[in-house]
Amino acid sequence: MSTTRLPVLKSLCVFCGASLGVDPGHKAAAARLGTRLAAAGVTLVYGGGQLGLMGALAGAVMDGGGRVVGIIPEHLTRVERAFEAISELHVVDSMHTRKRMMFERADAFAVLPGGMGTMDETFEVLTWKQLRLHAKPIVIVNQGGYWTPWLSLAENVIASGFAHADTARLYGVVDDVDEVLAAAEAGLAQAAAGESRLF
Repeated sequence: MSTTRLPVLKSLCVFCGASLGVDPGHKAAAARLGTRLAAAGVTLVYGGGQLGLMGALAGAVMDGGGRVVGIIPEHLTRVERAFEAISELHVVDSMHTRKRMMFERADAFAVLPGGMGTMDETFEVLTWKQLRLHAKPIVIVNQGGYWTPWLSLAENVIASGFAHADTARLYGVVDDVDEVLAAAEAGLAQAAAGESRLF
């Protein structure tokens, strides 16, 4: 009797802000996710910055003995301050190269609070998934209700006929970082079973 081995989450790409925002709970949540990644032996792939939620997240992974892969464009090394004390830092030539490398190094994605850059990264992997270029899990972390307006906008896009109803299946939503790993692992299992095929 053969048994099917479920895929194992080895790396998680996290999109999040290079700022802390006004709610201190977001920094605490980012650090908590970093601690969980380290404890689970899951490599963090992220934008390579030392400031804001990015720095809190990566610092917590390193403090927990985990592994961090940072990828940052050269022109942002002074703005976001490259986090040099991580496991692996790549300074690349452009935002496009950064996003491609983050995609290639990750088994799944999680989205914490962030600004325009975070939304840009998120929309790109969502669009690629819609175009069936990948089936990797994408977990929106609606910590403190931060992404509720965006989720409402996505619902309006669907209701207005500019996206298929199944577009909502491109991503999962959790309310707390403590749920991220389980959601990503569930998404990997669904993808392996062919359940993530859309449209």
